[in-house]
Amino acid sequence: MNGLERAAILLLSLGEKNAAKVLTHMDPKEVQKVGIAMSEISNISKEQVDHVVIDFLRTADKHTPIGLGKDDYIRGMLVSALGESKATKVIDRILLGGNTKGLETLKWMDSRAVAELIRNEHPQIIAIVLAYLDNDQAGDVLGQLPDITRVDVIMRIAAIDGIMPTALQELNGIMEKHFEGQSNIKSASVGGIKTAANILNSMDSSIESEIMDNIKEVDTELGDKIQDLMFVFDNLSYVGDRGIQSLLREISSDSLIMALKGSDDKLKEKFFSNMSKRAAEMLREDLEAKGPVRLSEVEYAQKEILTIARHMAEAGDISLGGSGSEEYI
Repeated sequence: MNGLERAAILLLSLGEKNAAKVLTHMDPKEVQKVGIAMSEISNISKEQVDHVVIDFLRTADKHTPIGLGKDDYIRGMLVSALGESKATKVIDRILLGGNTKGLETLKWMDSRAVAELIRNEHPQIIAIVLAYLDNDQAGDVLGQLPDITRVDVIMRIAAIDGIMPTALQELNGIMEKHFEGQSNIKSASVGGIKTAANILNSMDSSIESEIMDNIKEVDTELGDKIQDLMFVFDNLSYVGDRGIQSLLREISSDSLIMALKGSDDKLKEKFFSNMSKRAAEMLREDLEAKGPVRLSEVEYAQKEILTIARHMAEAGDISLGGSGSEEYI
């Protein structure tokens, strides 16, 4: 079972009220994914449920420090769960008492609806909104904006170096005019070159390439900096063996087969070498038996696996080095 399936089984075993409490601490994308996984589960044995629950209890026991200060515990918990970059975005809002109700509402909306909502705003407003959203949702929204706007917005995202509290409060107020309510923003840290790279990583390859070409025409140095921080599917061949083994436990065989249809032999061998002999033979056979597939399907599968890999990297489970290299310290 992969991590998503284990999470679904655990939530089903908790009971409706307890599971609902857990879901309130998850972001919209996670709720959607685990909800789908829960709906697809069937014929689970008692032994499998016991295994998931016991494994969870063991893991929780290792990550439940006693006697630490409240703030230190919250910071450590968020960094462990989300990674340093993403945790920074929420720590101040939690510990300093701020909230961003209007902007948070956007995370629960369909990407097309978000695009329509911000389409006529100033590019700087659009840039801040997209920097605040999760990367995959931001990529979907950006893909639905006019070509000329995409390049301008990505360059603005890359140039953002934190947002003044008053500016973010004003933006949140603009959003809340559509959803009602008020807010009191304390602080936030969004944007930057890495955010721009992550958003581009989540987009279709054709749109991603077009935006990068246009950025380099305007600002070659900025384009190179963004490119250096982008991580594409082929870069997985540079991830350490233990990282690949961890990744294999979190992705489905169907997604891997589809993704590898568009990969070179080096990357295929990387995955083969980190599987059991029998599993590698079966994967080779499945790849050979797989007929022609649409490029869009291959790219979708690769993006799906990359999303999982980036989430694991943020959680500290694997290491993804910039420009295709793995970093050690």
